[in-house]
Amino acid sequence: MNPRIFIWSLIVLCTGSFLYPQKGNPNRGSSPDEEEYLFPGTGFFIKNRKPYDENEAKSWFRDAYNFDKQDKSSKALKLYEKFAKRRSDASLELDGKMFQVGPESLFRAAKIRETKGDWSKSFEHLRLIAQAYTNYDFELVAESLMRVSERLAKDKLPRKWGVIPRFRSGTQDRSRLNQIAGLARGPRFAPRALMALAEISIKDDKSDEAVDALDRLVNLYPENYLCEQAYFLLATIYQNKVGGPSYDQGATLKALNFFEDYLILYAIPPAQSAHETTEDYENRLQETRLRKAEAEKGRKEMRQVLAASKVEVGEYVEKYGKFYLTRWRELGDGPAIQFYNEAITTAPESSAAREAEKKIADLRSANE
Repeated sequence: MNPRIFIWSLIVLCTGSFLYPQKGNPNRGSSPDEEEYLFPGTGFFIKNRKPYDENEAKSWFRDAYNFDKQDKSSKALKLYEKFAKRRSDASLELDGKMFQVGPESLFRAAKIRETKGDWSKSFEHLRLIAQAYTNYDFELVAESLMRVSERLAKDKLPRKWGVIPRFRSGTQDRSRLNQIAGLARGPRFAPRALMALAEISIKDDKSDEAVDALDRLVNLYPENYLCEQAYFLLATIYQNKVGGPSYDQGATLKALNFFEDYLILYAIPPAQSAHETTEDYENRLQETRLRKAEAEKGRKEMRQVLAASKVEVGEYVEKYGKFYLTRWRELGDGPAIQFYNEAITTAPESSAAREAEKKIADLRSANE
């Protein structure tokens, strides 16, 4: 066969195999046959995704475990990461402890990667455990997932090999936290992931993603102490969208409603959570006091904007109402006065209310 034809045939075959859709459902709770497809495979040319031979897997883990004890982390990591390619359901007893070879290898690989500063790779190993090994200690994995994802999102990224800088990706940070919120359905980890996702989205000017995360938090976990902060953040997000009294007041009304809900629902701060330390709880109480003061100011400001908007609408109706109101002669100054009265009711102490009172008085004196 012509060598050139052979090479092109090989490329076509490999490309077709690479593009062919993978089977399996990546969601937790899938069958063992499907779970093996969560793993990335053994290479471009080799597509064997069957679980590792049990004896071979035990031998690798035993060697890696011994390297680990001797502080030879690089040699241990090389063996542990074999289990990122194909699953293993083998179990092995060492030093009087029983280990699940597959997930334990991935967890130990994640710890080594985190120590070396490769937090992204550490996160991927932990995520694979959560998806593929549902009978492993999920709380341990979820706690590690949260820690690593928060470090990736907030801490200074270590240089690769101590030299090459790593760059942060807000999109990847948000994706990781969203994955945790989906995997860790429960009151301990999912609310933390959703709050971290919202904070990063706000920092990245992705307000719609922040609102989505906060809505999920307050609707799915209404008893969680983080809902207090979530209501406040929702109010401030809409407050930042307010354009002023001359623009649409949808954001103003939403911000005002969230500020008022916040001040009513959290007049007393949420009690200490079982998952909070005393120090964290004391810090939260201090932050809550600051948020309450800001919420009072925000509510007052939103009322003033809304009142000023009603004065502007009243002025427009007073000046141009005769051109579009069907019974303007019969109605007279009633519609304009109604808007001025709403401005006074909305923010009685505001300058807009004083202006509205003056306009009502002028209209009534002109009709006497």
